[in-house]
Amino acid sequence: MRAVVQRVTRASVTVDGEVISRIDGPGLMVLLGVTHDDTPERAETLAAKLWKLRILAEEKSASDIDAPMLVVSQFTLYADTRKGRRPSWGAAAPGPVAEPVYEKFCAALEALGATVGRGVFGADMAVELVNDGPVTLILEA
Repeated sequence: MRAVVQRVTRASVTVDGEVISRIDGPGLMVLLGVTHDDTPERAETLAAKLWKLRILAEEKSASDIDAPMLVVSQFTLYADTRKGRRPSWGAAAPGPVAEPVYEKFCAALEALGATVGRGVFGADMAVELVNDGPVTLILEA
């Protein structure tokens, strides 16, 4: 499981011209990629790490200030670009495998107390954000 985490002042997801989720920060934008061997337990572990990660202002975590999170599934985080000019998506888990893990990750954050906005799994989404800092990290579990 791979997550690109950005500290944001605001972020939103639009599908078919309609804003379906929005957070106002300080908060975190999370792009989540799932691979074949990821499990619900791994999703819980990564969610707990993210919730306590001290990347907000004054070395605070999302749990310290109840910072909202916007989580969007992102299979392209597992693109293999080592050969040629066309990425391979073989390392990304297919939808029926990835979606339950994505949902478990979001639910685990909520169980910890996070306010979680979500993208629409598998949809063509327009994601907008204002990166704060900028701060961008890659987490893996």
